[in-house]
Amino acid sequence: MDLNSASTVVLQVLTQATNQDTAVLKPAEEQLRQWETQPGFYSVLLNIFTNHSLDVNVRWLAVLYFKNGIDRYWRRVAPHALSEEEKTTLRAGLITNFNEPVNQIATQISVLIAKVARVDCPRQWPELIPTLVESVKVQDDLQQHRALLTFYHVTKTLASKRLAADRKLFYDLTSSIYSFTCSLWNHHTDTFLQQICTGDEAAAANSLERTLLSLKVLRKLTVHGFVEPHWNAEVMGFLHAVFERLKQFLQCSRSIRTESICRDRLEKTIILFTKVLLNFLDQHPFSFTALIQRSLEFSVSYVFTEAGEGVVFEQFIVQCMNLIKMIVKNYAYKPSKNIEDSSPETLEAHKIKTAFFTYPTLMEICRRLVTHYFLLTKEELTMWEEDPESFTVEETGGDSWKYSLRPCTEVLFIDIFHEYNQTLTPVLLEMVHSLQGSTNMENTNAILIKDAVYNAVGLAAYELFDSVDFDQWFKNQLLAELQVSHDRYKPIRRRVIWLIGQWISVKFKSDLRPVLYEAIRNLLQDRDLVSLLFFLNVYLPVDDFEFRTDQFLPYLESMFTLLFQLLQEVTQCDTKMHVLHVLSCVIERVNMQIRPYVGCLVQYLPLLWKQSEEHNMLRCAILTTLIHLVQGLGADSKNLYPFLLPVIQLSTDVTQPPHVYLLEDGLELWLVTLENSPCLTPELLRIFQNMSALLELSSENLKNCFKIINAYIFLSSSEFLQMYAADLCRSFCELLKDITTEGQVQVLKVVENVLKVNPVLGPQMFQPLLPSVFRGIIDGERYPVVMSTYLGIMGRVLLQNARFFSLLLSQMACELGQELDQILGNMIEMWVDRMDNITQPERRKLSALALLSLLPSLNSVIQDKFCGIINISVEGLHDVMTEDSETGTYKDCMLMSHFEEPKATEDEEPPTEQDKRKKMLALKDPVHTVSLQQFIYEKLKAQQELLGEQGFHALMETVDTEIVTQLQEFLQGF
Repeated sequence: MDLNSASTVVLQVLTQATNQDTAVLKPAEEQLRQWETQPGFYSVLLNIFTNHSLDVNVRWLAVLYFKNGIDRYWRRVAPHALSEEEKTTLRAGLITNFNEPVNQIATQISVLIAKVARVDCPRQWPELIPTLVESVKVQDDLQQHRALLTFYHVTKTLASKRLAADRKLFYDLTSSIYSFTCSLWNHHTDTFLQQICTGDEAAAANSLERTLLSLKVLRKLTVHGFVEPHWNAEVMGFLHAVFERLKQFLQCSRSIRTESICRDRLEKTIILFTKVLLNFLDQHPFSFTALIQRSLEFSVSYVFTEAGEGVVFEQFIVQCMNLIKMIVKNYAYKPSKNIEDSSPETLEAHKIKTAFFTYPTLMEICRRLVTHYFLLTKEELTMWEEDPESFTVEETGGDSWKYSLRPCTEVLFIDIFHEYNQTLTPVLLEMVHSLQGSTNMENTNAILIKDAVYNAVGLAAYELFDSVDFDQWFKNQLLAELQVSHDRYKPIRRRVIWLIGQWISVKFKSDLRPVLYEAIRNLLQDRDLVSLLFFLNVYLPVDDFEFRTDQFLPYLESMFTLLFQLLQEVTQCDTKMHVLHVLSCVIERVNMQIRPYVGCLVQYLPLLWKQSEEHNMLRCAILTTLIHLVQGLGADSKNLYPFLLPVIQLSTDVTQPPHVYLLEDGLELWLVTLENSPCLTPELLRIFQNMSALLELSSENLKNCFKIINAYIFLSSSEFLQMYAADLCRSFCELLKDITTEGQVQVLKVVENVLKVNPVLGPQMFQPLLPSVFRGIIDGERYPVVMSTYLGIMGRVLLQNARFFSLLLSQMACELGQELDQILGNMIEMWVDRMDNITQPERRKLSALALLSLLPSLNSVIQDKFCGIINISVEGLHDVMTEDSETGTYKDCMLMSHFEEPKATEDEEPPTEQDKRKKMLALKDPVHTVSLQQFIYEKLKAQQELLGEQGFHALMETVDTEIVTQLQEFLQGF
């Protein structure tokens, strides 16, 4: 691409690409895509975006195309890679001058220079860093700023490389520029402070921008540029200087206008100082040891004493608390139980920590956290009144603990209390005791203090297990406080119910549950929304191990009705999800006893599903609720199909975008729907069309897919297999080419279930899979679990469809070029040899029945393997025969003679429709209908009649005498 002739054309197309008219825009974008791989194209783009006289939008677009081209074509190994000659020209052009007037474009140019540096610096671009160093020294403000901006992005990018060779290069780079960068930072910092003193806020803002950029560079160099930074005096000098500079900048905040640009940049710089310390501590905990004392003194002073009044701001407090927390929790500073196993560095750090956290210091931190930082603010109380739902969502996890003050203070309290619980437990208990009894409703501060203390007791629940008799406290005080209806007591009602939620899984007697249920019901009836929502966020106490259904049933109807009303009233997705979760827990716990009360919910869920079209997480919660509803309703869930089946269809259709969020729960719902379905409907059968694509995904959901396939087989094998057997067989053949052992077993189990349910047509439907099963047996499949399944499948075919087995045997003999008898002998021999691979008693009995079905026979191969067949049969008898203590005779414990409705205890889930179907199927299964003892006797008797007494006797002599003795003992009475 000739630069002179091409520039005009490219400029014209770029101009068209900024047009809002798609008729102009689309062809221009297509043309630019075609030029991406043309030699010289990026040189033209460089000329365009560095020409300040052109339209800003065109230049912006040129920068973006250039940046994207670096990602795609800069590396040598990339398809259509740029030539080395053009890259050399581009590198030189990028750092010719740093005078871009538009901030956004300047940032993009800095980023793309950093992208090139990531690949080429320093080997192919050794002049980059020296050029940047010289450029940041110039007096021109614009050039200095742009060079410094590029210096930062280049340093940031190089610091992020993780290969050992790249790390070594960055260490070398850091050692060469660290002194200069420190001097640069000090210069801009001093200039800023001088300008603040003279009141020149505009100039100070510019200097502060340069201070911020140079500090960003120093942060990357300090944190990532040294292996053992504590040995470098300049690094440690800079880190100690950070504390002095922080004090100076915090004092400056008093004299800078609150809403000014300078104030905003000042706060960003202060936060960046704290990030330097936090990052350094994270990367180099032992190098940080020399800074532990000063960090703790500084942070505690500004956050927990009067020193910070008037100068600290929320984000700074958060950062200081994070610094304290990281020091307190740091594993590098915790000695081993055996002190001798600890390193000297660890012991030194622990010594410093112990010396700092004295009783007075810990007590003051604890008291200030609880009585100052835990207090609800006026803004929070106002928000509570005006929008209680939003307030609750925000309070219970709307922000990360790292970045929001309230969760940060709570996490710091938990960590310090855990680390120093023996010291702090008496302090907190004293605060609790001071609040016993009634509270003056007119004293708002006293109410807020009680709320804060109760919050602390809830957060420290596990640490206070041995120190607080929570049951007595609940009965003697907390229950009464829940019943106080005064409007000003709202915070305490809310906090008490939250506190109970925290303690219920720690220490709460089962006998007190009914009293608690009564209290919750009253709150629901009183419509105390915030109290309810706070409680819901720690879940209704049906979601724990000590729940007893009989205690909850008297409250079930009213609780469920009131929770449903709450679900309708709340508006935010997060809240609806919490309420749905609680409803799901209730349904799951009481199971079938929920049936009389779910009508209203069943009618409301379709509307909620429609309203939540843009909220996939809420739809996930609806799916979970439906899962528990179907399990609770059992066969009656068929009435939900008009709503339920379209939901399953959408959730499991991989062509629909929502499946990314809904698939896992959708598959679970599909499965429980099938398990509880009384019969197969056309709509339920039609949904299976989604399965083919799901099997192709080969994802972690594959296991549930196989469960769903099995559920269809048990539900209505004839209709299902008639429609889908061919597709399934094809999918399975593809899956088996590349699947884990566990996946292979899941596929084979489906085939085994088909043969169990439909022994006549099943082998024909899945005939393409059976030769590989046969080969696996005679080749001695090395994985026991796979071999066991192979033998289970072949056992079904041999026992229940002898004609098909003969055809398969002939097919295998033809494919392998061996005699039919030789193939049969190899199979029996391997079967006998690998019998120990089979661990399930049902399959072991099936093997014995299957091999015995070969008798009586005159076939020499079968007679040759007679000993092995008898050995397996006797093993099977040992597995299934139990002795009747009264008569002294043996009986087959696997025999089932009639259908009994499975009964479930209170702790067990009631049987599903599928459980009943499996039970009915078992009544037709030879494993459960044929007595192994009787079968052996009949087969041996028939063999004896076929061979005659002498021939049969000779055959029996091939069997070990001990085995014969055991066999005779089992066959007594025949």
